[in-house]
Amino acid sequence: MGYRIGIAGASGYAGGELIRLVDSHPDLELHYLAANTSAGKHQREVHPQLSNGDRVLSPVDVDAMSDLDVVFLAMPHGASAVPAMGLLDRGVRVVDLGSDFRLDSAARYSETYGGEHPRPDQLGRWPYGLPELFRESIRGADRVAVPGCYPTAAALALAPLARAGAIAGTFVVSAVSGATGAGRSADESLSFGAVAEGVRPYKVGVHRHRPEIEQAIAAHSGMAGVAVAFTPHLVPMQRGLLATCHATAPGGDAAALRSILDEAYAGEAFVSVIDDPPQTRWVVGTNRALLGFHLDRTGTAIVMCAIDNLVKGAAGQAVQCANLMLGLDETSGLPTEGWLP
Repeated sequence: MGYRIGIAGASGYAGGELIRLVDSHPDLELHYLAANTSAGKHQREVHPQLSNGDRVLSPVDVDAMSDLDVVFLAMPHGASAVPAMGLLDRGVRVVDLGSDFRLDSAARYSETYGGEHPRPDQLGRWPYGLPELFRESIRGADRVAVPGCYPTAAALALAPLARAGAIAGTFVVSAVSGATGAGRSADESLSFGAVAEGVRPYKVGVHRHRPEIEQAIAAHSGMAGVAVAFTPHLVPMQRGLLATCHATAPGGDAAALRSILDEAYAGEAFVSVIDDPPQTRWVVGTNRALLGFHLDRTGTAIVMCAIDNLVKGAAGQAVQCANLMLGLDETSGLPTEGWLP
């Protein structure tokens, strides 16, 4: 018998990926699917690509999930805090894919999202679920806040160099993501006619992932005053994310900079530093992150990171964290082989 698992927010894109990964996991058993507006529907109505389609989505009911071992919360911003705390009070481990517990202070939360957090005492108490940078705080924890997709890619690219003191100044992150990164809600700006045949910057200078990127880099590196200029772009593809990160490298030694990245990720199952610039198509469907590095003639370190925004950027990373929380093999149930050439 495996660990009993629930997924709240099961009708969304990340929720569907969680179903796919949990169903194929040797040590996890899916016992409860929950959704808000889709409660009462069969799984096949929201995720026809998945097997076991006769399962019915139930309401998000903390009492009904109280006998589970782990609940994944794949819910919109602001929707996780109440059920998360209710589940923890009942002794259920929680992996939150939302943004409610990622930030470390009430001040940072208010600046980023506006308003007050319903449980400010919890900010800074949730381990940040990026295992390659914060593994020991995740291992054995009863709660984890999974990073956003953009912070995952940017932090993997820049944090080791910042920790080594090899980069300085304002870090510039220009990133592109597929349309699934915006979620499944009906929005004219995400319709085929609005997305196809174009690339669109959005939330320039005000995207809510920028403070999270700064926080993650600072927490791993100990660098004070981390400043990031972040511009995300929507591109006409379903899934995949590429972050191209620029930082001044005062030492100007390409081999030394590359060796920092190589050493940081030596032995990591899901992060590889490769010689060529990475492409999103190489990681689609996997929990991998591919990093490329270049030092240009201006002394600027350019680090590129490609991930699948729904796997390493969401559901896969959540399962990776759950494995650590439960004392399982960290790689268990997680795909590493892509299906695009």
